[in-house]
Amino acid sequence: MSVLDWVVLFSTLVFIVAYGVWKTRGSRDIENYLKGGNEAKWWAIGISIMATQASAITFLSTPGQAYADGMRFIQFYFGLPIAMIILSITFVPLFYKLKVFTAYEFLETRFDLKTRSLTAILFLVQRGLAAGITIYAPSIILSTLLGWNLGATNLFIGALVIVYTVSGGTKAVTQTQKQQMAVMMGGMIIAGIMVINMLPESVSFTDAVHVAGKMGKLNMVNFEFDLDDRYNFWSGITAALFLFMSYFGTDQSQVQRYLTGRSIKESRLGLMMNGLLKVPMQFVILFIGVMVFVFYQFYQPPVFFNKVAKQQVEQSAYAEDLKNLEQEYTTIFDEKKEAIHGLITAVNKGDDARVALEKENVLSLEEKSNSIRQEVKDVVKKASPNTDTNDKDYVFMTFVMDNLPIGLIGLLFAVIFSAAMSSTASELNALASTTTIDLYKRSIKKKETDMHYVTSSKWFTFLWGLIAIIFATYLSQFENLIQAVNLLGSLFYGAILGVFIVAFYLKYIKSNAVFIGAIMAEAIVVYIHFMNSSGTAPDWLTMGYLWYNVVGCVLVVIFGFLLQVIIGSKEK
Repeated sequence: MSVLDWVVLFSTLVFIVAYGVWKTRGSRDIENYLKGGNEAKWWAIGISIMATQASAITFLSTPGQAYADGMRFIQFYFGLPIAMIILSITFVPLFYKLKVFTAYEFLETRFDLKTRSLTAILFLVQRGLAAGITIYAPSIILSTLLGWNLGATNLFIGALVIVYTVSGGTKAVTQTQKQQMAVMMGGMIIAGIMVINMLPESVSFTDAVHVAGKMGKLNMVNFEFDLDDRYNFWSGITAALFLFMSYFGTDQSQVQRYLTGRSIKESRLGLMMNGLLKVPMQFVILFIGVMVFVFYQFYQPPVFFNKVAKQQVEQSAYAEDLKNLEQEYTTIFDEKKEAIHGLITAVNKGDDARVALEKENVLSLEEKSNSIRQEVKDVVKKASPNTDTNDKDYVFMTFVMDNLPIGLIGLLFAVIFSAAMSSTASELNALASTTTIDLYKRSIKKKETDMHYVTSSKWFTFLWGLIAIIFATYLSQFENLIQAVNLLGSLFYGAILGVFIVAFYLKYIKSNAVFIGAIMAEAIVVYIHFMNSSGTAPDWLTMGYLWYNVVGCVLVVIFGFLLQVIIGSKEK
């Protein structure tokens, strides 16, 4: 990167951190430190909720997901508005009525201490691991692109977050997320405009959309029901609905965002803002990925987007194999480019017969191109067995570094760092709150001063930050980073949501039954995932990981009911 890019990157990050520390200095009571003094307005809550969910993984993986798989990932968010309505009606009023610091405090009121502690611990395990992923996700890409050491990149991101999160607590998280969200969406929109403007002069925006559509990248809705399909309409409004209800209703990293509201109305409006804007936001990011795909139909893309891994092959015994594949890739690209121009001409003339013919030709050449890319990946694996060959997460930032002007590259890197910081800060803040309120204050140090608990929260924030950095340093890369986070959530969220569903709606089921039922349900979900990931699951048990949320939740309810019948209704 140029000097200007480095200045843009570091000045943006330093400003955000310094602003967060300065704006929220001096929190001396637990109410102000963990709930921001209940001063947040609805739009600040909405921004904070969106920024918490929109991690660096969103901006790294989502465009690459669209590049490889089209727009169908948007279906994952179809259940989000429904979840926001349900939570606004049910969860929010009760949390405010009980004046809780965490979502899990309510469970002791409804059940007992062990149920509260169980759900809190499940959250700490899940979110503690996720915090490591949200640091690692941008680090693995940025360290490769910038030539930084991976451990140093993890430490850099983690340290920035720890500084202002420890200093100002929840209010610091909320305050900095306003700037971070502005940087994130501003940078992405500018990148989207740039990629469209960089298309050849003979290719209009309408032509680009036609090319994307004919090549199967605008596949936004699929009504075919398939449990093994991660992204279709039905999984979006059912399985993903359960995930979002659990994430926004029982995950402290999100609950803490709207518990800072001035009133129930402000919190509800913040949730509804998220429900209304999140789908369009994801649409924009996915569409940018599709436009990057179209751009690379006219300007030859790398045969493998991880340039560092490719350079390692070029210096190995497999260099000649790679060179031959690249030459073949170039030949096919030239043929495909000519065919795409023919497709555009046919579409503009309204010649349906020629459109069908050219489309078939383009798709055939695209298949050949993908086949060569797969051969290249095989060569990379032979040359460097430990290298991850899934390069989707490198697509967008490779486009940025190769094609965008000086200054804008630094801004797009600031987008990734800002996103990593915003989501990680929320996670560390929530982990510290849950550790302090649900475990430390409730079961270890029950009668201490407010200042003691503020100090404890700061130390727990620092500790969880350190754990996240260590976990990120030793993390192996998943198939796709955005899928890794959703998978991790799906393993735990179902059981946690099931406990809350029982607490809210099934008064017959008491504490012992739901406690045992939750443990059994979680064990079964983990076992189902093990069978699916190892390929040993029978057909009737084969499913996409989003359905784990449904399975976990339903099993808690079923086991809770059956156990209550067996145990009886004597206990609380």
